[in-house]
Amino acid sequence: RQLGIIVSDFQPSSQAGLNQKLNFMVTGLQDIDKCRQQLHDISVPLEVFEYIDQGRNPQLYTKECLERALAKNEQVKGKIDTMKKFKSLLIQELTKVFPEDMAKYKAIRGEDSPP
Repeated sequence: RQLGIIVSDFQPSSQAGLNQKLNFMVTGLQDIDKCRQQLHDISVPLEVFEYIDQGRNPQLYTKECLERALAKNEQVKGKIDTMKKFKSLLIQELTKVFPEDMAKYKAIRGEDSPP
């Protein structure tokens, strides 16, 4: 970004600053290239690059992923709780209608039948 600003309004007097920024950028790219071998099998989600392209902090991607996972977890937990309640009510009602069959079912399942 700083290079773009210097180049867009280039003055001969800013040549030294431009050279310094270019050298700094080249050195940084060389440092990145040296680290390349250590990072060859790391995969980064494309969405992270989209965040960077949009000028957003890539750590926001991680934060938002965790928030989405937490919300989905709560949603699934709610469904599980609802299904457990449904199972309990279904067993109660089936026990009223089919007491003998439900006693056999509970015996097979190893559940205690109420006296």
